[in-house]
Amino acid sequence: MIRKKFEDIQIREKVSFGKTITEADVFAFAGITADFNPIHVNAEFAQKSFFGKRVAHGMLTASLINQTLTNIGGLGTIHLTQTVKFLAPVFIGDTVTVVSEVAGKDPAKNRMTVKSSVTNQEGKAVLEGEALIMMPK
Repeated sequence: MIRKKFEDIQIREKVSFGKTITEADVFAFAGITADFNPIHVNAEFAQKSFFGKRVAHGMLTASLINQTLTNIGGLGTIHLTQTVKFLAPVFIGDTVTVVSEVAGKDPAKNRMTVKSSVTNQEGKAVLEGEALIMMPK
């Protein structure tokens, strides 16, 4: 990853990132966040749930957006705010793709608004959101 100049980043510039969600990812995230809700970590419990199988933590999916935000802004980019809307569950074994697009720039503050969408391997939208990032001067 390189250090970027604010003025070189264009409105509508896009960055994407894909990842297959594994059982190890879910258990690691549960351990880090202390969120051991059985819908995420207990296959027997989850089988009887509305979803019929284990669901990855919503914030695990949301956290994948961070990779694209850093790629847009480059080294030293700071994540200031983020809003997310969960649209559909992500299951263990799903491959998700994050696409983030620069939606606005504030040159006076070196800040950018970035809109993100996450889809699964079937192209179904699972999450959408917006973030405010700041690049180093």
